[in-house]
Amino acid sequence: MTSANQSSPPEYILLWDIDGTLISGGGAGERALEKTGQEWLNQHIPLHTIDYHGRTDRRISRMLFEHTGHQPAENEVAAFTKRYLEILRREITNSPEAHVKPGILEILPLIDQHPKLAQGLLTGNLPEGARIKLGHFDLWSFFPFGAFADHAEERNELAPHALRLVRQHFSSNFSPDHLIVIGDTPHDITCGKHIGALTVAVATGHYSLRQLQEASPDAAFSTLEPISTFSAWLAQHTGTSIVF
Repeated sequence: MTSANQSSPPEYILLWDIDGTLISGGGAGERALEKTGQEWLNQHIPLHTIDYHGRTDRRISRMLFEHTGHQPAENEVAAFTKRYLEILRREITNSPEAHVKPGILEILPLIDQHPKLAQGLLTGNLPEGARIKLGHFDLWSFFPFGAFADHAEERNELAPHALRLVRQHFSSNFSPDHLIVIGDTPHDITCGKHIGALTVAVATGHYSLRQLQEASPDAAFSTLEPISTFSAWLAQHTGTSIVF
């Protein structure tokens, strides 16, 4: 991977959310969480009954416990998420509606080979959950580092950790405004703003473009296709383009 082996640090880092932004698991994650809840809590809790979009896997797991009136200990959350990952491995292979979001298959390789750009993950998934989902589409290798749900339960707490990871990975004192957080929920935008990063919202998940615009991102797109529109925004704000 070029971005992971650059002789000098890139100028801007794109930090991607996964679900609804890079890919759709075709409901695999939701089914895995609900089935884990059924096993552990002895009741079926439909995820649509809790505000789970944009939350971390650990936070969602805790919310499912709390839905039953139980405040789980940390070891209970850890055991719950371990079982969730086991079920997710099975569910992702049984998801005919799983797909990569528009423009992503073009954008990721271009950023990967760009001398001034690099990319990582800023996601509510656990590391193994991210690997399972992205590996299903052969996208995992595009991301040499990431901030995951094992680093923090609340999404906003992931942003400072992501900044530290970037600085450590590239051995450079990156300014937060040279990070670009890309996601499909208002939580992603709030997370990026928490550290002063640029924020890009894309309405390929469960939120409409209007709902995302209300979170005041630096840019909002219905989709990242055609990629020329996203590239033009990058050129305007970073001085570099991915389309030549």
